[in-house]
Amino acid sequence: MKLEKTFGFLLPTFGVVFSMPMQLCAKSSVVDHDGKRPNILFILSDDHTSQAWGVYGGVLADYVKNDHIRRLASEGTVLNNCFCTNSISTPSRAAILTGCYSHKNGVYTLADSLDTSLPTVATALKQAGYHTALIGKWHLKSQPQGFDYYSIFYDQGTYRDPLFIHSTDKWPGSNRNFGEMTPGFSTDIVADKAIDWIKGQQGSGEPFLMCCHFKATHEPYDYPIRMEKLYDGVVFPEPENMMDWGAETNGRGFVGQKLEEIGRRWEVASQDPDKWWCRYPGLPFSTQGLQRTAARKQIYQKLIRDYLRCGATIDDNIGKLLQTLDELGIADNTIVVYVSDQGYFLGEHGFFDKRMFYEEAARMPFVIRYPKKIPAGQRLNDLILNVDFAPTLADFAGVKLKDVQGQSFVENLSGATPKTWRKEIYYRYWTNHAVRPAHLGIRTDRYKLILYYGKRLGRTDSDDFQFEPKWDFYDLLKDPHEDHNCYHDKAYAPIIREMKAKLRTLRKELADEDEAFPVMNSFF
Repeated sequence: MKLEKTFGFLLPTFGVVFSMPMQLCAKSSVVDHDGKRPNILFILSDDHTSQAWGVYGGVLADYVKNDHIRRLASEGTVLNNCFCTNSISTPSRAAILTGCYSHKNGVYTLADSLDTSLPTVATALKQAGYHTALIGKWHLKSQPQGFDYYSIFYDQGTYRDPLFIHSTDKWPGSNRNFGEMTPGFSTDIVADKAIDWIKGQQGSGEPFLMCCHFKATHEPYDYPIRMEKLYDGVVFPEPENMMDWGAETNGRGFVGQKLEEIGRRWEVASQDPDKWWCRYPGLPFSTQGLQRTAARKQIYQKLIRDYLRCGATIDDNIGKLLQTLDELGIADNTIVVYVSDQGYFLGEHGFFDKRMFYEEAARMPFVIRYPKKIPAGQRLNDLILNVDFAPTLADFAGVKLKDVQGQSFVENLSGATPKTWRKEIYYRYWTNHAVRPAHLGIRTDRYKLILYYGKRLGRTDSDDFQFEPKWDFYDLLKDPHEDHNCYHDKAYAPIIREMKAKLRTLRKELADEDEAFPVMNSFF
């Protein structure tokens, strides 16, 4: 049993991951566990990283507005070690829905589309008699399948007065100007639409799956008028490694997307907001004339202020959703999940954004409440992956998914972790850009090994460039913030050899061996 009861400061804890060879998701069969099947409210945000939840500790914990997230945590179980398999929105969402890795579901990068013929947790639950709905951010390009009703943004959507595409509309394809404009702020609107749909299900006699997907806290980190004064005058504490300037600082094998880039975007948008791809709040902004350390500090303060205001709006709306369940008298029989599609850098290593296999970007904050079966106020240390979400929710619903690569962690949540639970996790980021090259890696209970191979391998949304492959190795017990690449430390040579062998085994078991690209074998 790997449950602990604590809501104090959380240092990284290390779980284990087991993987087994499986094929692409296939049909499912119903397995009845008991009489009344639970409703499922699956709340998904975008980039709302664990550092900004407050329940995971960290330098921002005392500043986060998180009354309702904290309520969920106290009434449910928090996952300490939940990770995505590909730290970028579209692939992560595909993994969540299908229970399969990118190389099996076909969604490798932001430019890929989910095959409409693939079974998902939504199609399985609908087949089993669930009423299903999706509200908000979809971001998988193809028309949603398995939902009785949907009202979604095209692509990313906008924070203010967003356009919604409805399930009754003809699918617009690539027309991003299609849809019904709804006045207001997107996070509020999405929650209100979800609440209206849930209320409409009362009296039907059938359970529901509601997927409530917020755009927040994705860039441009916008917030409604009611949040404009929140944090005025506050100076936020900085992560200890914010002044990490590059490989010369910690020896890492990649450049990364630095805070200076978001500062540049703000400055460019300040000149002509109408010509930029999104609307940033709080402009104009400039660091002209500042020394680089002072400039980075100023960029960080604006990023955190905007980001936490945006996140506070999510918390408000989680509160509305929980209140609705209470008022309808269905809270005890409703599974509530709140999770982000991946993590996000908030100044750690001098970065913003995600995409890397560093802890801040790959870790998914996750809390689940189900009063009937899940202990309250507990934390689960087992290492969970986003491919596990679909089989777990299906399991709770009495549905057995076949041929998924993830595993149900229902038993883990009750404190009965199977002895066969995973010993390592496998991660792969396929998009290839110079500052964040394509890479893959493995994480055990203590160590992490990452190969930056930097090759396009025919993937979409990727570049070809000259890159010398590099390895990173971190001892997470001694170096939880991944400040020192120890790959060339002779003391770790035996462990690194063992990690490479485990990585080869995982790639074989998961059928991700790059058979069409023999050059990949030369790295092992």
